[in-house]
Amino acid sequence: MRVTFASIAIAGSMIAAPVVAHDSDIVVRGYKAPLSPNNDSNKWWLDYKTDISEAKRELESDLRRATDEEDRRDAYEEYDQEIRDARYDYRKEMAERGYRVANFRENNRRLARR
Repeated sequence: MRVTFASIAIAGSMIAAPVVAHDSDIVVRGYKAPLSPNNDSNKWWLDYKTDISEAKRELESDLRRATDEEDRRDAYEEYDQEIRDARYDYRKEMAERGYRVANFRENNRRLARR
């Protein structure tokens, strides 16, 4: 077996591969991260649920005060942005802790421990 400088460089670059995050998958050196525990045992999940609840209450309030179509459109755009922000924050927190987020539905604790 002949070892060349190029093969050593390629092997070295594969070992030093950075964490790659693409949407819901986090892969660390060929290891697929476990699913995030989307339940009340996870304080970041509780923060996410709180953010969603606040966004819904604010949307309802904005829609009650809306006087024309532009006000309603602005309210929905603000709501959509708040939802995107909450999801981004939750994914970021889970990625920092070595989890991947497959969806934003609550799962039960038994499945989260697998």
